[in-house]
Amino acid sequence: MERETVRDQVRRIAEEARAASGALAQTSADERNGALASMAAALRSHAAAIVEANGCDMDAARKAGTKEGLLDRLMLDEDRVEAMAAALEDLVALPDPLGAVQQKRTLESGIELQRVSVPLGVVAVVYEARPNVTADAAGICLKSGNAAVLRGGSMAAASNEVIARVLHEAAVEAGMPRGCIGAVTLADRAAADELMQLHGVVDVLIPRGGAGLIRHCVETSKVPVIETGTGNCHVYVHESADYDKARAIIVNAKCRRLGVCNALPRPAARPRCPPGKPTGRPSTLRPTWPCAWSAASTRPSAT
Repeated sequence: MERETVRDQVRRIAEEARAASGALAQTSADERNGALASMAAALRSHAAAIVEANGCDMDAARKAGTKEGLLDRLMLDEDRVEAMAAALEDLVALPDPLGAVQQKRTLESGIELQRVSVPLGVVAVVYEARPNVTADAAGICLKSGNAAVLRGGSMAAASNEVIARVLHEAAVEAGMPRGCIGAVTLADRAAADELMQLHGVVDVLIPRGGAGLIRHCVETSKVPVIETGTGNCHVYVHESADYDKARAIIVNAKCRRLGVCNALPRPAARPRCPPGKPTGRPSTLRPTWPCAWSAASTRPSAT
């Protein structure tokens, strides 16, 4: 039997999602919520296998010299798997996004126009080193009646493969069409580019990651792209702010978990210190908080 090429494998996964999308769009909110609940339960019951697969990804990443911040994004333990399951249950509690009349008006001719929310069809999500996104993206797509094709970073390939398989099997057992959740876990980086070429099979592509990933998707994809912003997180400290409260907020925002995308990259403050406070280069990680920052610099680094 001839070995399946990267292009063929990516197309097969996407076409399976395409075939599932029609039936998935016809499911009721109760059916989809039941599937989400089953997916959450499956994550819990397969937590050990997920953590074991993640251990393989972590070992490979450490050998490759991956930085600690990225390792933190990659790492899964029992608590993080539980958080993934709880997030799916949070989706169950949300109202059904389908069938909502978003706009309604009557033309002079008497014709009544309505804009009603419906599924997009097949949604491809391309993301980087956080395997929990596999569960988040699959759950959001299923909640909204869309088939999902997921392409996570190759660093988390083993984790993503197990998570996607667990979620898909649970969804199918709960009555969802086979192929409704697919994952492209090939190590070959060309797999993501192949996915981006499947116009007519994939309806929309969503990149979730840094500026480089988003730019590459926008420039490469033949599939319509929903371009997300990379964002930047700031804490602005006014000269009249409560010093102790501001310091606690900055330390928490920067240090509670370094690897997440909303960790504080830099604080910004008025150049004059609160009365009686020390001056010098800003560093919220020292016993005191030097805060006489250059008036010309609104982007001091916090490390």
